[in-house]
Amino acid sequence: MKLNELRDNPGATKTQKRKARGPGSGKGKTAGRGIKGQKSRSGVAINAYEGGQMPLYQRLPKRGFNKPNRKSFAVVNLGLIEKFVAEGKLDASAAITEDALVASGLVRRRRDGIRVLAKGEIASKVTLQVSGASNAAVEAVEKAGGTVEINAPGPKNAAAAAE
Repeated sequence: MKLNELRDNPGATKTQKRKARGPGSGKGKTAGRGIKGQKSRSGVAINAYEGGQMPLYQRLPKRGFNKPNRKSFAVVNLGLIEKFVAEGKLDASAAITEDALVASGLVRRRRDGIRVLAKGEIASKVTLQVSGASNAAVEAVEKAGGTVEINAPGPKNAAAAAE
């Protein structure tokens, strides 16, 4: 076998139709776009336009609501806390606060607080001081011999605690 004898499997490739290459191509002159009009021009996108009729997305009612003052929590899983304790990035003997979680690199930023979820397993006896925790996470920490202290979230509480 030589390089010039290499072929793809039959039917694996299909030659592209060459548009606007003369009358013999079968798609010459207007290249299958018809004559004149918006769609015959280049750079036209008419998504959701229904010829002047009210478009479907405007005919349907608005649904849902986004609460403007909703809280956004940073989420931490127990498995990751255990991993950081094992690597020595978090000190299990001292209370693990939200600031400690940020300093260790486990959480990028606090947002409105940090919430602990029960994904993964924890074996270390730790004291967590966070804004929130799932019931399963609290049970898992207490089963390992630790405690979870939940502080009310938000910047208002941080200012009140400083006074």
